[in-house]
Amino acid sequence: MKTTNYLLISAVLCLDLGACAANPRISQAETCANGLDRAFAELENAKAKGFSGTVSWTKAAGLLSAAKIQQQFDKYPNCIDKVNRAHTYIRMAKQGI
Repeated sequence: MKTTNYLLISAVLCLDLGACAANPRISQAETCANGLDRAFAELENAKAKGFSGTVSWTKAAGLLSAAKIQQQFDKYPNCIDKVNRAHTYIRMAKQGI
């Protein structure tokens, strides 16, 4: 009887630990997706204001395209990195750099 209880408790703990291990991946996926949405919106805003011809805008657009591909291959840390770098170029584009 005790062995069955221990097995049951062990199985539940393993499932709990597996769920905890998966949460950071979900969080990174959400961070990537939300970052892409915001960055593409900022990029469109910069384009509407006439900054689409700048080198910074072009670099940001390239980084966001690459980030989208990283997202499709579940490479979320790479996606997040590219989105952050794109934000820098978007700010530069808005400043006319």
